[in-house]
Amino acid sequence: MSEKFSNNSRSGPTVTESVDRLLRLARLFGVDRRELAVRTRLHLPCYADGAGAVSYWEAASVVISNALRLRKDQWAVRDLVPRREYALSELEFRQIGDDAGRVFDSLHYLRNARRGSLNFALVDKDTGAPLTLCSASPLEWKRVADQVVQQFGVPQAAVWDVSRVYSFDGAPPNAVSYLLARVRKFLQKRGDVELLTTVVDPNLGFTGSSYLASNWQLWMTVRARPYLYYRGRYMSLRQMWAAFPSVRSIDELCALDRKARRSQVELRDSLIFCCRIRGATERVLPEHQHRILR
Repeated sequence: MSEKFSNNSRSGPTVTESVDRLLRLARLFGVDRRELAVRTRLHLPCYADGAGAVSYWEAASVVISNALRLRKDQWAVRDLVPRREYALSELEFRQIGDDAGRVFDSLHYLRNARRGSLNFALVDKDTGAPLTLCSASPLEWKRVADQVVQQFGVPQAAVWDVSRVYSFDGAPPNAVSYLLARVRKFLQKRGDVELLTTVVDPNLGFTGSSYLASNWQLWMTVRARPYLYYRGRYMSLRQMWAAFPSVRSIDELCALDRKARRSQVELRDSLIFCCRIRGATERVLPEHQHRILR
């Protein structure tokens, strides 16, 4: 939980402390506490004011509603949910198909698979069930692509983006970094990809440690865009444009539709991690990391 979230009362627990206590409800609902924490962090800004204040009861409502939905989402892919913990030696790297879409559409916090992507996973050698998954596709984010071209000389056509990563609770601790390393080797054989990028949102508790462990480096940041909610549920820009083709911005949708709402609290910048497909990925010092404005 971002430290920017606090409650108005100077006595008693902060919202961060209250949410940490509320997340203990994960066990009662039979859901993974880590996944519930991410979904809670994503939805709390819907109720926070500009100073980041959220009432205890609003926080409780967010935790409970997300626990209920997560339980429903887990049930939708119950045949894929692992029943035990795995060692890395029990898994093998594969390119997969429909199972990736099912997992990302149900369990990833953004809840929508990136269509047209290549999907990869570490799977159970015996059953083929995925434990840790990711998807990659040509980079479409023009502002990031322009900065990569200008600062690092890599053409956009040679840059791919890791847009989704998900790891089940039964996967080994180093599964994500190992999967990313295998994806890098896979793309080396293609010959047309020079660089991988990905976006890490620190507002959701992510740090990028799995990327750093597999030859990635922090190259730039992007000014945070407000989160958008529709009927109280997070909506990505892709989902907004698909549902409202004539709308150009979050603020425009919020002005047109009372069921739409944007976050008011200041959010931390997104982190752009990059990885060279061949050779070591150079470290970019903080003073040389550009901040991209949206």
